Amino acid sequence: MKIVQTFALVAALATAGWATGASAATTTPFWRNATVYFLMTDRFANGDPGNDTAYGRVRDGDPLRSFEGGDLRGVIQKLDDGYFRDLGVDAIWTTPVIRQVRQPFQEYGRSYAFHGYWPRDWTAVDEAFGTEADFAELVRKAHAQNIRVIVDVIINHAGPPIGEDDPAWPRDWVRTEPACDYASYAGTATCLIVPALQDIRTESDATVELPPFLIETWRREGRLERELAELDAFFARTGHPRAPRYYLIKWLTDWVREYGVDGFRVDTAKHVDPEVWAELKAEAERAHAEWKAANPGALADDQPFYMVGEVFNFGLNNFQKSVGAAYDYGDRRVDFFNYGFDGLINMGFPTHARATMPELFDQYARAFEGDFAGRSMLNYISSHDDMEPLDPERTDPFENAIKLMLAPGAVQIYYGDELSRPLVAPETTGDARLRTPVDWSVIETGEGAAILEHWRRLGRFRNRHPAIGAGKHVELSRAPFVFARTLEEEGIADRVLVAHSADADFANVPAGGMFADGSIVRDAYTGDLCDVHADRVVCRTPRQLALFEATGLP
Repeated sequence: MKIVQTFALVAALATAGWATGASAATTTPFWRNATVYFLMTDRFANGDPGNDTAYGRVRDGDPLRSFEGGDLRGVIQKLDDGYFRDLGVDAIWTTPVIRQVRQPFQEYGRSYAFHGYWPRDWTAVDEAFGTEADFAELVRKAHAQNIRVIVDVIINHAGPPIGEDDPAWPRDWVRTEPACDYASYAGTATCLIVPALQDIRTESDATVELPPFLIETWRREGRLERELAELDAFFARTGHPRAPRYYLIKWLTDWVREYGVDGFRVDTAKHVDPEVWAELKAEAERAHAEWKAANPGALADDQPFYMVGEVFNFGLNNFQKSVGAAYDYGDRRVDFFNYGFDGLINMGFPTHARATMPELFDQYARAFEGDFAGRSMLNYISSHDDMEPLDPERTDPFENAIKLMLAPGAVQIYYGDELSRPLVAPETTGDARLRTPVDWSVIETGEGAAILEHWRRLGRFRNRHPAIGAGKHVELSRAPFVFARTLEEEGIADRVLVAHSADADFANVPAGGMFADGSIVRDAYTGDLCDVHADRVVCRTPRQLALFEATGLP
């Protein structure tokens, strides 16, 4: 990967604030309210059938464990169609598109690395996903719509060794024992999470040489001299030892420096010493500043680099292994917000969302006024590896969307949630059933179009109103359920009123002082204009959901 010329930074990067015991910085309202669309690149859209058999791969894996053809070109086409913009998306998060192991692996059934979590080379795009030019175009077109791009990053492990085509990494790079027992910090962070994977020695400061197979790959592709020169420059600038984690940090942050990636979603965060993530964040912020200096005005507004982590079994309200805002290893507690993370994925949401909407929103409001004040948590109803999603049969897609999109906190839409993409697939096993390809023809059906439009209306409302995810929650009524959200922070003054009833229509609700008497407000869900009288919002026709926003009209 080539890098752009280094530009002087306006201010020095301060990493001391991420040291052990430091206070976590407040995440901006934008990222605390963000709607992030998480797509599995291979399963989203096939824009270029010509790369479907890259490296000689064929569809001979177990059900839904081969490459299905989705690629960066397919994502670009959906950007061109305005799909993400119409959904109110603030950021697109892609599964890793770096080069993967080429062959299928047999230990858990015949499976290819379609998911992107078995890396072979961190410096190139896997040909099944496209090219670096495709990636650059995706980021550029997303930015043109003021949509950020988050990429999935892996430091914990390389893909499994599979013969001559996918050789093993040197022993001083990876550990082969012990297996993780999850009984302690060491039994989680410095161990093998999956015996088949090659666990990087991320805690080591020992100097290591580049793997011979990687040198040979770069030589064959005509970029060996450039890659080596870049590594020399990186280690000379940072003074870091040539230890495994620093090679990976250099390679990952190149994607930020060269293409303007806006954030990282960190895979397997709890399996790596948290200090490593602070080091990654510092380098990513430096790279982001350099890219912004080289590309002024590429985005309509300025937001800081965002790093969100997957800490499995962690969530709001002391979910499973959570204690307040810290993850409990048993013999050590780690607050990942103190190590460069701006947000964490809220793995408790599918469980919590089984409560009623008033109960759910109330407990989340209290969490964001307590341990998680000023912090970003990414709620979701389904994901690529959570085997207990909310409503796996998709029996109530309208209610599920309201709970997710209007709950306090940021939002992760897993690709196809907005289309009720099946989470149960015949003949599949394990997490493959969570990873079905999108059937875009469902939009042509009446029900499919209605579900998508429902998500779009909720998403565009969130996009306009940071108070939804980042504001203060006040309940005004239970029947119908009416609540207000207000946000006054960083020059933002935003207020909204939401009313919902699954049982009976309503035509007027308490305004809670959100809007001046005599003013006109808009129901963003229907587009209707409604009046405010005697501190009540009065509409001319009944409804079951209303998203009220000010119009500025007297």
